[in-house]
Amino acid sequence: MDFTKVITERFSCKKYSDTPIEKSILDEILQAGRVAPTAKNLQEQKIYVVQTQEKLDIIDSVTPCRYGAPVVLVVAYDKNTVFTYPGEKMNSGMEDAAIVATHLMLAACNAGVDSCWLNFFNPDDLKMKLGLPEHEEILMLLDLGYAESDAGPLPNHFSRKDIAETVKYL
Repeated sequence: MDFTKVITERFSCKKYSDTPIEKSILDEILQAGRVAPTAKNLQEQKIYVVQTQEKLDIIDSVTPCRYGAPVVLVVAYDKNTVFTYPGEKMNSGMEDAAIVATHLMLAACNAGVDSCWLNFFNPDDLKMKLGLPEHEEILMLLDLGYAESDAGPLPNHFSRKDIAETVKYL
């Protein structure tokens, strides 16, 4: 798919069919996350593929926002391997994981798979319930699946501020 089409037509899917995602397509999406840029190429991202009913039930216990997606990617990062900025006030963990998540989301759209970026959950609660290592932090969840035929973008999806409100030249 043309990149401009990917970034303009992608929407947050809120209603999924039960059609499974083919392994080759899921692998293609995961590969896009693997090649995402990270600070100093530390590649501290950890992507957990949740697709068994037992683990999907855990996702459902922490958020109402799975919307029936057959696959959920848990995007986390190893906080022990992040780049710390000069001044030592910030590190690259969250931004690197966000870049990885964005690659995953756009690759899904490119492959014809719908998605929804989720941040309505308690990351510490989910980390405990999934048994993830203490040194990892969960950034977000990414629902993946094929939209139901009557699914579509929310009414405000195409509402955008004028570019002059968000871009300033210095």
